[in-house]
This record gives sequence, C-alpha cells and structure tokens, in this order.
Amino acid sequence: MSDEKLVGIVLVSHSAQVAASVAELAKGLAGGGVTVPVAAAGGTEGGGLGTSAELIAAAASSVDRGAGVAVLTDLGSAVLTVKALLAEGDELPDDTRLVDAPFVEGAVAAVVTAATGADLGAVEAAAAEAYSYRKV
Repeated sequence: MSDEKLVGIVLVSHSAQVAASVAELAKGLAGGGVTVPVAAAGGTEGGGLGTSAELIAAAASSVDRGAGVAVLTDLGSAVLTVKALLAEGDELPDDTRLVDAPFVEGAVAAVVTAATGADLGAVEAAAAEAYSYRKV
C-alpha cells in the first residue's frame, strides 16, 4: 500500500447491497491505477434497510488517509444521519465532508478524481458537478 495521502470516499445508502454495488462500480470505473480508499456504509447493523451512525463512523475511519473524507448519501435520512455525526464533532475523522452530489454519478466522479491525488475540495467539486450530467 502506498503512503500517499488520498481522499477517502464513504458511500451511505439505505441498502447494504446498493452501497456495496455503487462502491464496486466506482472503483471499477476508476481504472487499475491508484486504489482509492472507498467504503460502503449501507443499511443497519442487523442487515435491514436504513442507516446506521455506527456503520458510517466505522466506514469513515477505515478510509481516512489524512487527506479528508468525502461522504455521499442516497436519501434524506442518510443525509440527516451524516449531518448529526458531523454536528457531534468527534465521531468522524477531521476534515470529513458531506458532499451534495447524485449518488451513483457523484460516487464515480469522486473516486476517479480522488485517484488523481486531488484534494478534498476538488473531489467534492467533481462529485457535485455530476448534477449537470445530461442523459438526453
């Protein structure tokens, strides 16, 4: 493993399968170069649908490489859970940000950008820019 400081990415979904699948997709599309630390935090501890502050905090800790952590969420209560963790101030690594971005497209943009060694601001901007991706 490299000692290079990379932005970590946490993908928070109400479904463990959705979070894991989006993480797999984003890492696969980032190519085989630098391995960005990506963690899925989906569902509840019991395997149900929902969000878990404990799973999110553990995921953020697992991807922290000293360059910040970008957290992307799927739906409303996931956002509220991350905001509550950020407000507590001691549950998440320093320089953890909730990123306002579409879940799938934003995750791909975040991981691809983080793989270039970009800083947290650039990763956040790339993910947010995914809102402008047009399909028709």
